[in-house]
Amino acid sequence: MTPDLRRAIATRLGREVTSARELHGGDIHSAFRVELRGGDVLFIKSSSGAPRGMFTEEARGLEWLRSADALRIPAVLAVADDTEDPRFLALEYLEPGRHESTFDEKLGRGLAALHRAGAPGYGFDHDNYIGSLPQSNRSHPTWAAFYREERLLPLVRRAIERRVLAASAEARFDLLFSRLEALVGPPEPPSRLHGDLWGGNLHTDGRGQPCLIDPAVYGGHREIDLAMMHLFGGFAPRMFSAYREAWPLAAGHEERIALYQLYPLLVHVNLFGGGYAESALRTLDEALSRS
Repeated sequence: MTPDLRRAIATRLGREVTSARELHGGDIHSAFRVELRGGDVLFIKSSSGAPRGMFTEEARGLEWLRSADALRIPAVLAVADDTEDPRFLALEYLEPGRHESTFDEKLGRGLAALHRAGAPGYGFDHDNYIGSLPQSNRSHPTWAAFYREERLLPLVRRAIERRVLAASAEARFDLLFSRLEALVGPPEPPSRLHGDLWGGNLHTDGRGQPCLIDPAVYGGHREIDLAMMHLFGGFAPRMFSAYREAWPLAAGHEERIALYQLYPLLVHVNLFGGGYAESALRTLDEALSRS
């Protein structure tokens, strides 16, 4: 941890940093376990290259998820996002632990409760980020319109402009868009979504309980959170069955998994390129085959 970051933390929180240990696992930001004078322990996320507002939007998303009182979400303790570097986010430190015996059931039921907490509409009252990519949350009256205009279309265009996706893919996505109203499934009220729910954003606290971190929140169709969980693995079958017991999914949900995996795959196409483009196009073909 740099001296400038130590000073910034001390200034914002009013106490000296007595120890700092770097934590590993993040792709974008540096992370630290920090102890303050007096013994309080914090989690600090910092990045010299973070766009102004990124940590503020993450903090707002965390508090929105916490307000559902469904799963453990780390409390926001401080945000330093309105100054020049170093910018940081200070959170409650969740001591890591091992899963207790009912972990998967509690995660499934808790996620269903989080989704049921709902959202005012399809979108959110401010834009945010997924990874390092800006994420537009402009509201739309229907889920199909939101998914097309604010999720798929901007990333398809970005990927083609950056030449990480072939220009010929545009016509294939246009075909999907023409059928999207029929493909998205029966109408549902907007759910309160985590928005970036892969295994790396699931944490186990010292009591063995599930916790969610690093969200990219908005109001949307709950199946997109679940589809992302299937995409990258790390979630047990019991989790999914517990979710369905708590809140059954609409008929045909398994056929919509590919459709809802397109967004996280396009995020990865734009962030990492490479083989993700091929995966996205295969998934597009699968989604179209369901129509």
